Amino acid sequence: MSRASDKAYDTIRSMIISGELSSGDALGEEALADMCGVSRTPIREALRRLESDMLIRKTESQRSFVADWSLDDIEDVFELRAMLEGHAAQRAAGRMTDEVLQKLREFNAIIGKAVSKSSPDVDVFLEQNRAFHALILKTAGSQRLETLLQALIEQPVIWRTAHHYGDDELRRSHQEHDELIAAFLRRDAAWAGSIMSGHIRRAFHAYADAHRGLAAIDSGKARKSA
Repeated sequence: MSRASDKAYDTIRSMIISGELSSGDALGEEALADMCGVSRTPIREALRRLESDMLIRKTESQRSFVADWSLDDIEDVFELRAMLEGHAAQRAAGRMTDEVLQKLREFNAIIGKAVSKSSPDVDVFLEQNRAFHALILKTAGSQRLETLLQALIEQPVIWRTAHHYGDDELRRSHQEHDELIAAFLRRDAAWAGSIMSGHIRRAFHAYADAHRGLAAIDSGKARKSA
């Protein structure tokens, strides 16, 4: 894979993940080439990779669009994450070290400060939450598991919706991380797996509630503009 294709892939993917490119947006090769500073050939290669990641879709006429995600699609993603991350937590518990435990505590302490503010810092929450889960996955020591989860952990809807989580949901996530750390401290694989699976399932319901709220807001805007 060429460096130009990698650059285009990373740029377009980041724009989709962040929400700069929204569901249903058309992806013209010429405009993307100008945006990424590459020719159209690397753009085509990048779009093929993004299609395999299920971040874009192509029509029968081969036009590319940012993929739409229904609530059913997202629930499927969270169900797979609950199974795979639960398994990762079980593996990590048996491979846990004092150094990893300390790092997990440090990540969660930063999360705790971010969500305890009168106006929670969601960007810090997302950054440290990602690092917390990535360290658990790394500690699990399974390249296959990392590969399977890579496409699930970051989806374009998550960044946008996390900014609409209620304060209680953010704080509950922080508390569940503390429970995970307690299970890891005791190297209890079954306990760690159970907490992680429940943690991901609860995150889905928080997402679903926020998604419905966003849908209601978008619908209201559409009615006003009609």
